[in-house]
Amino acid sequence: MRIIPAIDIIDGKCVRLTRGDFDTKKVYNENPLEVAKQFENAGIEYLHLVDLDGAKAHEIVNYKVLEQIATKTSLKIDFGGGLKSDEDLYIAFNSGAKQITGGSIAVKNPKVFEKWLDKYGGKKIILGADAKDEKIAVNGWQEQSNLDLITFIKAYQKKGVQYVICTDISKDGMLEGPSNELYSKIIHECSNSSSDQSVKLIASGGVSNLDDVIRLKELGCEGVIIGKALYENKISLRDLEKFI
Repeated sequence: MRIIPAIDIIDGKCVRLTRGDFDTKKVYNENPLEVAKQFENAGIEYLHLVDLDGAKAHEIVNYKVLEQIATKTSLKIDFGGGLKSDEDLYIAFNSGAKQITGGSIAVKNPKVFEKWLDKYGGKKIILGADAKDEKIAVNGWQEQSNLDLITFIKAYQKKGVQYVICTDISKDGMLEGPSNELYSKIIHECSNSSSDQSVKLIASGGVSNLDDVIRLKELGCEGVIIGKALYENKISLRDLEKFI
């Protein structure tokens, strides 16, 4: 299972929110590159980088941070937040992203998202399926839709999606444990006999200790995104180094 630390960016700084609420912003480090290098030094290979300014502005904003981390570390970065146009996507990949995550765009403008899938393939385009009460939420979680989470994922699987990042918004930043039942349901219902078509689920939200990580691996998650637990020292980089 991939261990994927998260860096969320506002004003070029490394921050964390609780349940996606911008009023809960807490700055952990003014230098995201410094944080990324700490992850790299611990043997971590992957990074989930979120442009929260971009999510608000509906266009890519913090691509310079992406570029800096991509050129000065060997981390494989998946990048999301505000990617709405072909130009946004071009900037993200040109700035060093290995994968991009599309959430709101997949709901609001499926034709564009499907075009990205056709052009770049399911290994580079991740479906962001953020949900509350198993309904998809968009626009930095400020807006809830009536789309059923499982139905949404299945529909995009048929169109070539391989990787899905699912965040249960009610769990995000709460350090109360992840939505294991939900993730188990997704893996069970969005998998079939052909392994290459089974969903590669990346769990996000609520991870509070190493036992949570181990449990997600047992469930069959392809990866886990860890945010606040790292910044609040609930999980140490040394623990993750041993796990890796």
